[in-house]
Amino acid sequence: MNKALLIVTALLIGTVSLHAQTITSPNGRLAADIHVASGQVSYTLLWDGQPIVTNACAHLDDGQKHGSARFSKSVRRQEHIAAPHYRQASFDVTYNETRAQLGGGLSVCFRLYDDGCAYRFETTKRNLTIHNEQAEWPLPPTAPSWLAFSTNPKKPEAMAFQNIYSHKPLAEQPNELGFLPLTADLGSVKLTLLEADVEAYPGMFVSVADQGLVHATFARYPKSFDHYAWRGMTYVSATEDYIARTTTARTFPWRIMAVSTDDTQMPLNNLVYALAAPNRIGDASWVKPGKVAWDWWNDWSLRGVPFKAGINTDTYKYFIDFAAQFGLPYIILDEGWYDSKKADLMNPVGEVDLTQLIAYGRERGVGIILWTVFNVLDEHLEEACRKYADMGVKGFKVDFLDRNDQTASEMIYRIAEVAARHRLLLDLHGTYPPTGYDRTYPNIVNVESVFGMEEAKWNENGTDMPLYDVTFPFIRMMCGPVDFTPGAMRNGTKQTYKPIYAQPMSMGTRCHQLGTYVVYDSPLTMLADAPTNYQAEPLVPRFIASIPDQVAETLVLAGRIGEFIVVARRYADGSWAVGGLTNWDARDVEVSFSFLPQGKAFEANIMSDGPNAEHNAEDYQTSTSRIDNTTSHTIHMASGGGFAITLKPMP
Repeated sequence: MNKALLIVTALLIGTVSLHAQTITSPNGRLAADIHVASGQVSYTLLWDGQPIVTNACAHLDDGQKHGSARFSKSVRRQEHIAAPHYRQASFDVTYNETRAQLGGGLSVCFRLYDDGCAYRFETTKRNLTIHNEQAEWPLPPTAPSWLAFSTNPKKPEAMAFQNIYSHKPLAEQPNELGFLPLTADLGSVKLTLLEADVEAYPGMFVSVADQGLVHATFARYPKSFDHYAWRGMTYVSATEDYIARTTTARTFPWRIMAVSTDDTQMPLNNLVYALAAPNRIGDASWVKPGKVAWDWWNDWSLRGVPFKAGINTDTYKYFIDFAAQFGLPYIILDEGWYDSKKADLMNPVGEVDLTQLIAYGRERGVGIILWTVFNVLDEHLEEACRKYADMGVKGFKVDFLDRNDQTASEMIYRIAEVAARHRLLLDLHGTYPPTGYDRTYPNIVNVESVFGMEEAKWNENGTDMPLYDVTFPFIRMMCGPVDFTPGAMRNGTKQTYKPIYAQPMSMGTRCHQLGTYVVYDSPLTMLADAPTNYQAEPLVPRFIASIPDQVAETLVLAGRIGEFIVVARRYADGSWAVGGLTNWDARDVEVSFSFLPQGKAFEANIMSDGPNAEHNAEDYQTSTSRIDNTTSHTIHMASGGGFAITLKPMP
């Protein structure tokens, strides 16, 4: 897992010390004072010379004896990173790096970027047992913080990594198991804890102790597994007394402290992607992002069709026809296309003629993606990938991992490698937030680990979805893409929303839904509602389909965490789109188009909340205009509202 930088320039910028080293970021604003002794690492982070994290500590318990330490001289490095299907086509990073030998074959590497600090342990030893890893950050107890907690009180490490954020001062956060990212407002900066390059190692959980001490915990290595009868899903039934095993010299995951002075910087932080292992599949041009007609959220609720809708060939032919009608490249066959109670992945149910559907879709330019369970696919991995790739299937939506121990991360990498070999894309659900595995395996096109719109089907407790919708882009999207599954055609105001499983509706306006197609990093994006609902208002799916899929550049034009966000994206074809979302507070936003190239005119197609959207959330209005980089527009977003604009170059 050692990684070679694409571009390396060495610049000696420090002096050698036995036990301590200070390094700064390239622009000098962020600094780390690092001290090591007997394998223990402590460090203080400073922003503009003022401490923001004092006496944080790190230690890897690898069972080895650690003696005297010695730092290397700091070096400056640069890297150009190609980023297919990411929020930008490529980007450059510059950082200063130092390394300390801790004895016993163990070392620690620190990197300082302008927008964060990262460290990781490295070992030259083989056949190690990692008993534990210590990571602690003493933060101000009064600091406002955002943290999502486990939804499984009995087995907190076993869950889908989907929850809303608890927004409280750190000292008031419950002492429960939370999952990354965690964000804390330290005044001069917001600090976000993340991790990257988590391969053959457990992911990190965090909890907050008294006085704001944030500390990490890790799932123990599984000793045994059992199966749930439903779906054939495995779960950990017993664990060892250690967290990881390793048989080769290796690097361990990066621990990241991202810093931002403005909320608009947060969704654009690239450290997780930059610190991951580079692309292992080579040419990724065969991996095609795109829009997807999806069955599960709308409960196969077609109307006005001459057949009984459900999990059957006629229904999926209709989905294919709908996708072809609006230029969507994919449909998903979600749970039910095989007998999940028997975990019979290798055989579709009798009502689904998969061979016929693949041929029908091929004639119409629509590919098929198949749903399955992580361990069920893993148990048939080579056989299933070969069979379905040979049939013409385009990929798998893989679900219900629901853990992040070492064997779980190994399963993700194993599935990604075999799927890539058979040219199959992956959409990961029921798993932990991305740790850069989408850089290492670009055939991982999207990842859930978000409190997505599926929650609207059963939201009995009144969870505030519009608030969440304008919170997670600043936090969760730092990790990577989100399969939020938007596109609801039944939309509710704060007063009229109701959870209805079979005919679900969204919280917020129709244009709030449209705005998500621009605001969220989502290369493989669902159209979650029923085809017949879209066909009744063809302007909506036509507009969604008109938003390109291959992003070349992303800008956050305005926003405040938990309040609103406005995002602009440039696409590979030279077009742009702008999208905005608000919480339940109505607001006007001034959108300046100064980011457009000088001297070039664009035709703007604008979808915005209608004058009655606060009474009827489905009300929207459309307009077109000529736009250039001198233009500004004031756009009103209703309560729970949003907007979306496509910008096509004019001749």
